[in-house]
This record gives sequence, C-alpha cells and structure tokens, in this order.
Amino acid sequence: MSDQRVVVVTGGGTGIGAATARLLRAEGHHVVVSGRRREPLERVARETGALAHVSDTTEPEGVRGLVAAAVAAYGRIDGLVLNAGVGRGGSVGEVTLEDWELVMRTNLTGPFLLLREALPHLLAARGAVVAVASVSALRNGAGSAAYATSKAALLQLCRSLAVDYGRLGLRANTVCPSWVRTEMADRRMARFAEEAELAGGVDEAYREATALTPAGRPGEPEEVAAAIGWLLSPAAGYVNGAVLTVDGGVTALDPGTAAFGLRMEPRSGD
Repeated sequence: MSDQRVVVVTGGGTGIGAATARLLRAEGHHVVVSGRRREPLERVARETGALAHVSDTTEPEGVRGLVAAAVAAYGRIDGLVLNAGVGRGGSVGEVTLEDWELVMRTNLTGPFLLLREALPHLLAARGAVVAVASVSALRNGAGSAAYATSKAALLQLCRSLAVDYGRLGLRANTVCPSWVRTEMADRRMARFAEEAELAGGVDEAYREATALTPAGRPGEPEEVAAAIGWLLSPAAGYVNGAVLTVDGGVTALDPGTAAFGLRMEPRSGD
C-alpha cells in the first residue's frame, strides 16, 4: 500500500497551518486546507496543489461539509491537524463572556466537532491527529485566562483520543509552540510595540518577548510544521498522547534564575 496520506489541516491558510500544508504536499500527500477566509486558502492551494475548502469548524454543518469534501475528493482521511485558533486577552475579571465563548468555541469545541465527525474515517485508516496547542497549555501568563484554558483543554482532548482509541490504531498528539512568527503573533507584537513604545516595532517586540528564551529568537512556522509532519508519519508510530514543546527551550527555563543572567526591570509601577 502507498504511504501517501490524506490530511485535513484547519487554519490552513496562514502561519503554521499553511507551512504544514506545504510540507505535506512536498512529501507527496493529499492535503485539504480549511478555514473561514477564502483568499488565503486559495493562495495556499495555488502554491501547493492542496484542496481548499472554506468552512466554519465551530459549527456542526461546517465540519460535516469539510469531512464530506475530503472523502469525496480522496476517499479517505488519514490525518487531522487541528490548527485553527483564536486568542483574546484578559484575566478572569476582565475577559468578557463573548470573548470567552469565542475562544472556547474556536479552540476547543471546533476541534471536538471535527474529531467526532472524522473519527470513523480516522479509525478506518488507523490514522493520526496532531493538535496545535501552545506553551500556554503548560505555563500561564498574565491576561490569558481564556486562551490558556482552551489550549490546556485541547491538550487533554487529544490525550482522551489516545487513551480511548489507541488500541484501535489511532494516534493523537499535541505540539505546544511558543512565539512563532505568524500573522496572529505579528498582530500581538504590533500591539505590544505600540503599548511599550518600542521604536523597533514588531521586530523589537519579538526580541523582547523572546529575551528569556534559550534559543534567543521566535520560531518559524516551518519549524513547527516539521514537528507536526513527523508526528503524523509512521516514524512516530509508537508516539501517542504525547506533548511536544516546540518552544526554543522556554519551558525548560526556571524563571527564578533568569535574573542571574539578565537585569530585569518592570515597565511601570503597576
């Protein structure tokens, strides 16, 4: 049997999702890229030969249409990359109910709906799932109540798949990136640069945000895509329920010792 696989990538029009689609297509696999915006999906499709499918995976009809389109085009689904996500800032006392529900619906309910719809096909193929969470699933930061909670829950959703369906051949793993230069991260860095009055703009914001990262820089989408591609592949055949940090070493750092190597000063008296 050919090792060519059929993989559905949500949030496939930009960032990590687009990089993953490019990698998988370069390896000869069929790829369906999904998202809510047609233009970036079609751009990735033109570049790679992937199949673009516009869908809102937070809605049951959206996931039904996506799974049906993949099966109609290629006859099977071997892998899912759960990459669609959204962030909204705020502590528990600050985040609005609307923002909380948006983050949970996008980052957690959407993956659940898609997994449930695609599960028969994944089991038939003895396939693999990779969820793109975040180091926020493992370590929290200020003003990240909704996002961090959603990503931690996504991690456990994937572990549930591994536990419940591993004996049937399904693998489900999670990658947890730190700062990666994507469109979503660029927007956050632009806000940071404005708030902190950084003359160097987005580039300086990334330098400051990764100053404590052992790698000393943000990641690139292709670096996370490489980890995803490996987890989807037969080379990771005995890896199930794992959490792979792709974070430049930031979660290995003890913040209590950071001051020994850097002089750290607060931005304000808040």
